[in-house]
Amino acid sequence: MIHLTDINKTYYNGAALHVLKGLNLQIDKGEFVAIMGSSGSGKSTLLNIVGILDDYDSGSYYLNGKLIKDLSEKNSAVYRNNMIGFVFQSFNLITFKTALENVALPLYYQGVRRNKRNKIAMEYLDRMGLTEWADHLPSELSGGQKQRIAIARALVTNPQVILADEPTGALDSQTSIEVMEILQQVNREGMTIVMVTHDPEMAAMSHKIIKIRDGVIGSIEHQ
Repeated sequence: MIHLTDINKTYYNGAALHVLKGLNLQIDKGEFVAIMGSSGSGKSTLLNIVGILDDYDSGSYYLNGKLIKDLSEKNSAVYRNNMIGFVFQSFNLITFKTALENVALPLYYQGVRRNKRNKIAMEYLDRMGLTEWADHLPSELSGGQKQRIAIARALVTNPQVILADEPTGALDSQTSIEVMEILQQVNREGMTIVMVTHDPEMAAMSHKIIKIRDGVIGSIEHQ
């Protein structure tokens, strides 16, 4: 599903900063993987490369058999929208759109007509237990509700993989467990999930913990 070979990435902001240093990683379809590492270890850069939000300097990255390299901005957007669902710590909901409109947004970018995309979005809101909140704005929702909406939005296009960047970082401990249980259920249904987290308790709810140290894979722990 996700196959990275000898990935290097250097940022130039005055001085050169070599963030990923020949990183190798394979994640199979249906896995639930947690990525951990100290600040500056390269975990966010890795997630951005996997999510086609950033390019790499050398090596190769295959997503579901497709080489992802030097794509145009348009093609990058197409692959992201069709193959990847994103869940962020800060939810990234559009404040002036309702829960239903936020969930339906990826379908809008795919050209799905309004009635159909709203119907599909409502099905995903129902799955998250949020049907009665469909017409509410993000400001009227709790953190846990916002994250469930973000998960519904990530799932609505039926992507190949979900990338979750600190999905419980802004939540209390009980709500964090509830969100993780939703991700576990989605994973049991066959979805591949790659999650960056600093929380060992949340990481322990995955199948495999990958620890990044100084731009390479330091260790892999199977749960």
